[in-house]
Amino acid sequence: MGLDDKIKNAAEEAVGKVKESAGNASGDDKLAAEGAGDQSKANLKQAGENVKDVFK
Repeated sequence: MGLDDKIKNAAEEAVGKVKESAGNASGDDKLAAEGAGDQSKANLKQAGENVKDVFK
């Protein structure tokens, strides 16, 4: 569960970065905001995984 989730979170963060960059490059504010939101969600999930690791 742990490593798989960390990999998924990293992939979600990477997709968010790509979306944000594409949105900024094309002037699409909605896409840039969506990418930033995806990154934030991935970072929160990753923080949760880190907390779980501390208590193992």
